[in-house]
Formats: sequence, structure tokens, C-alpha cells
Amino acid sequence: MLVASFWAVPIFSSIVWMAMLIAMLVYWSTKGHPQYPTMDAGQHIAYISDIGAQNLKPMFIAMSAVTVVTFDLAFIFERYLRHAGRLAPNTSVWQKVYSILSIIAAIIGAVGLILLTIYDNYHYNRMHNICLGVFIIGYIVSAIFICWEYQRLGIHYRQHSILRISFWVKLAFILAEIVLCIVFVVTQKYDLWNVAAVFEWIIAFVYTWYVLSFFIDFLPAVRGKHHQSYQTEMQMAEEAGPQPRTASDGAAESQQYFRGQPTNDAPHINGNGRITDAYANGYSNGEPGQNFYPNANGFNNQYPKPEAPLSSRNF
Repeated sequence: MLVASFWAVPIFSSIVWMAMLIAMLVYWSTKGHPQYPTMDAGQHIAYISDIGAQNLKPMFIAMSAVTVVTFDLAFIFERYLRHAGRLAPNTSVWQKVYSILSIIAAIIGAVGLILLTIYDNYHYNRMHNICLGVFIIGYIVSAIFICWEYQRLGIHYRQHSILRISFWVKLAFILAEIVLCIVFVVTQKYDLWNVAAVFEWIIAFVYTWYVLSFFIDFLPAVRGKHHQSYQTEMQMAEEAGPQPRTASDGAAESQQYFRGQPTNDAPHINGNGRITDAYANGYSNGEPGQNFYPNANGFNNQYPKPEAPLSSRNF
């Protein structure tokens, strides 16, 4: 149940973020595409921040905070599951360092987003833009480190294709966001406000798919009846070697002795009444240790002569 909760975290985070973006677009459209005070002359498409600085500011703050907090929890849960062995464990100290740095960068990015919703672009335009940069750069740097970790993991666990899939998804996010951010900055610099606004919305929706990509990372942790990952099952199989034999096992399997006598072979007697094949003290006829004794007729008895009382051989 706990692992299933980890698995649902990135899905919940992406749903909240997507719902917020759609709600803001619908609100702006149903209001007849109003011209907000934060919009420049000739700008007909509102930025996310333009809509979030007005009546929807409480929703903008609340849903953005929920998104980044739960998303950062996904980073932490991923680190925990990998440490606990429910995901492919790290094979070097550097992989753990990359993971921790990605968590730190994600937390910084989350702080940037929360602050930019509080410091809106209407009252705190300069502070708003700084926080926007912190948000975007923080999550790009975080994606670089976690992508680096997954690249190293994929080398050691080539049999786990899910690591390669996650690596390429995150690498695609990095490349796409860098290109989109460059276009966004350039269009703003040349006062192409409507184009810049469109690219801001695209950047926000691409971020949604990046959050959702962490759903892939948790899939191995929910395999099996008891939520054991494939890696954990393989490790347990390797460690569970042949079980050591105990005295009780040996006694159960042995059929050689019962009160000093064999239980599977009976002595063979030839025509003269002599024992031709008998076992005494673990040796066949003619070998040392038989201890046969003659009877009145000079022939060997069928039973060995005990030199001392035999202890019970029952186990």
C-alpha cells in the first residue's frame, strides 16, 4: 500500500498542475480575453502570470504549491526506494551524489515557483521575473543530475529497459525546455509578446509531462504479489543458495544402520551354511571388522559377535 502511494505521487502532481493551467485558460476565455494591466500594448494573449495576478491569484498560489511540493516528494521517494532496494540500487557513491543534487535543485525550483506566484508581476515585476528564472533553471538542473544518475545506472543494469526509457524521456525534457526557454527569452527581448506568451504556455505544459514521467520510475517497485521489485527478487534468489544439511536430514535419508544392523540388505548363505555376503560394522565379507565367530559345527553364525553392547543408532 505504501509503495502504491509513492507510485501515485507524480500522477497527482501532474493532474493538479494540468488542472490549474486549463482552469486559467478557460477563465480567461470565458471572460472574453480581457486586457489586464500587466499586458503590454499590442499583446492579445495573456501570460500565465497575467491571469494569476488577478482574481485567480489564491488558486494560482495554492495549486502551484501543491504541485511542486508533491513533485519534490517524488524525488525523495525515488531516492528512498532505490536505497531500500525496491528500485535498482546505486552502484557508486557518485550516483547517490547526483540523486541528492537533483533533489536539492528541485527544492530550489519549487521555492522559485511558490515565490513567483506570491510576488505577482503586477506589484513585484522584477522579483517575479527573478523567481521565474529560479524556477525554470532549478528544475532543468535537477533534470540534468537525475538524467546523469540514470545514465550511469543504465550502464550497470542493461537488462532493465525501463531505466533507458526514463533516461531518454528526461533528456528530451531537458533539450525541449532549453530550446523553448531560449525562444521565450528572445521573443520577449524583441517585444514579440504574443509569441512569447504562447511559448510560456508550451513550457508549462511540457513541464507537466516531465512530472508525469516519474510514474515510469516507480513501476518496478510495484511488481509482484508483495510489491517486490524485479531487482529485489533476483537478489533474493542469488543469496538463497542450497540449504545446509542437518543431522535430522542425514538420519532421514540414511538407510545403512538400525541398531547396528543394515536395513536394506540381508545376509546371503551358501549351500554349506556359510555367510558369503554380510555386513558388520560397515564392512562387507572379507574385510576387517567383521567379528564373525564359529558355532559348534565350525561354521560362522549368521550374526556378528558383538564385543561390547552396541549403543542405539536410532536418531
